[in-house]
Amino acid sequence: MEPCDVDVLIIGAGIAGIDMAYRLTESLPDHTFAILEARAATGGTWDTFRYPGIRSDSDMYTLAFPFRPWTHPDAIASGGAILDYLRATIRDSGLTDRIHLNQRVTSASWSSATARWTVHTDTPDGPLTHTARFLYLATGYFDHDHGHEVDFPGQERFTGTRVHPQHWPDDLPIEGRRFLVIGSGATAVTLVPALVDRGAAHVTMLQRSPTYVVSRPAADPLAGAAFRVLPPQWAHRALRAKNIGVNVLSYQAARRFPGAARSLITKGVARALPTGYAVDPHFTPRYDPWDERLCLVPDGDLFTAISDGRAEVVTDTIATFTETGVRTSSGRDIDADVIVTATGLELIVAGQIAAEVDGIPVDVHAGHVYRGLMLDGVPNMAWCVGYTNNSWTLRADLAATWTCRLLAHLRARGYERVTPRYDPGAAGASRPLMGLSAGYVQRAAHLLPSQGSNDPWVLRQNYLREAWTLGRAGFDDNALEFATAPPHS
Repeated sequence: MEPCDVDVLIIGAGIAGIDMAYRLTESLPDHTFAILEARAATGGTWDTFRYPGIRSDSDMYTLAFPFRPWTHPDAIASGGAILDYLRATIRDSGLTDRIHLNQRVTSASWSSATARWTVHTDTPDGPLTHTARFLYLATGYFDHDHGHEVDFPGQERFTGTRVHPQHWPDDLPIEGRRFLVIGSGATAVTLVPALVDRGAAHVTMLQRSPTYVVSRPAADPLAGAAFRVLPPQWAHRALRAKNIGVNVLSYQAARRFPGAARSLITKGVARALPTGYAVDPHFTPRYDPWDERLCLVPDGDLFTAISDGRAEVVTDTIATFTETGVRTSSGRDIDADVIVTATGLELIVAGQIAAEVDGIPVDVHAGHVYRGLMLDGVPNMAWCVGYTNNSWTLRADLAATWTCRLLAHLRARGYERVTPRYDPGAAGASRPLMGLSAGYVQRAAHLLPSQGSNDPWVLRQNYLREAWTLGRAGFDDNALEFATAPPHS
């Protein structure tokens, strides 16, 4: 690839990057753009994770793009099906030649004199430098190279195989082997039934504390009828609208009535498991629903594996690894041939890109985020951050369409740059950007920027409300500073 100078440089070729590229071609065809992807393949998350059973943790009618119908019968889809969908979108939207792989962005420098970002990348052929008027970070929020590892006592003693789900070996045998999965989040509850289905002799899920687990049909019961009587795009839109409404209303109800939500979820688990099964402590978290994300299990597959005796859940802490497995703090020995450390993600901010503005390094943690998209004091840059309580794509598409509106505004008014300016008095009290108590969020608290309490400095976890504000709000809210730049030198 030759160095490029474009209107918009998109960093990341996952869901958010593909969405932004499509919206640019649709609404701003006169804007030049390119996509830089650090990895050797497109697809982001769905290319990174290859562990057995990898699937969506939300329904596909909201995780899919609004402009490309999801016609697969499964509403909770496999990672492979999602990856095929994303790559078909790239191909059919004419984006293939705009994507440049193996371009890891290391730093980006803004110059007010030229109104350009200078972006430095590492490639297999050496460093490469690009320039752009606007930078769009579609980098997600977790480290694709490294999962979160826990230094368990005595782990070097274990003589079997130890693997992190983020780095699952393609040749790892499953059939007839005993697996111990350490963790209780989405990855763990996905792995357990998937390993059972692939012939594992037995699977134990060892959790320090439980997570709320909710069963959901793998196929939307209304999808068949919708696609029979409506054109695919209309059927997709109808199912998408229905699921958005259900998701938003159920979240708001759970936050307003946490006791009732807790009771409803735990009663559902009790119905799915054998009579007398100890729902408490294995499926009764100490926190309220949506303090952390809920875990979805399609058609109750986790509960089926437990009910059949092919899997079990142990709620305890690890005293030490042994030669043959682990010993829990209560003294139980759990033997395993393979130990899977599903201990979580490492959250990173803005792709770990070192940014500076006119020679001054940007301290992301010290900043505040305008509409959950732009960092105060940083010109011509947007960062896509998804919802914690809904599908990533919902906010990715709102972010992309809003950014395209902003770019059109710049072009129409003859502006070269736009910079958010944070006013503590107007923005209100500072709050964490991501309001989850999940471990991966808390571990990254020292990296994340903040938000305010008042618009437009709030990232609201409410798609319906944000669809209105981001879709219609003007740019004259006194928080954005617009300017022309001096002539290029």
